[in-house]
Amino acid sequence: MLYKVERLFYNGRMDNSTTPVQRLLSTTERLIYANGINATGLDAIVKESGVARKTIYTNFHTKEGLVAEVLKQRDKRWMSWFIQASSKQADPKARLLSTFDALEEWFNGSDFNGCAFINAAGEVGSTSEPIAAIAKEHKVNLENYLEELARSYGASDPKQMAADFLILIDGAITVAKVMGDKEAAQNAKHLALRLLETDK
Repeated sequence: MLYKVERLFYNGRMDNSTTPVQRLLSTTERLIYANGINATGLDAIVKESGVARKTIYTNFHTKEGLVAEVLKQRDKRWMSWFIQASSKQADPKARLLSTFDALEEWFNGSDFNGCAFINAAGEVGSTSEPIAAIAKEHKVNLENYLEELARSYGASDPKQMAADFLILIDGAITVAKVMGDKEAAQNAKHLALRLLETDK
């Protein structure tokens, strides 16, 4: 079975099996994803995680460093989930289109709040080079994976197809978040199908 969508996100629960740093990352991710980076202060993170403020400074030096690490870890988990979610189909065309089925599953999750990387870049990207760089790296990772799928499909221009699919994916995520439109993924899938049909 696929990674469940809930596994994309830390739940922030106090769990004795996790280390203080893991609890810190867990809590920080949950809070900033729900409320934003600027609205989430270190006091709230310390209180929710039960981890001493000293742990933040010892391991990450600043709040920016903590948020950057959270986003790095989220990129790894999100990409792992997305790759698994779009690898069930043997047919290359079906694999490309299944990326939108994966998005639909995510959009219908109880805690969907848009793309954490778009959110972070939009909120602090102009003032935080490390966070802006991680947000960009996530999109590059996603586009590279889409290019792999496009090459397997036999696209005439895999790079261009990957760029087109990235726009459709990010557009669907944005519409789902801003408009509350759970059909955004399927609408984007219909457009993607047209792209594939015109490529052959």
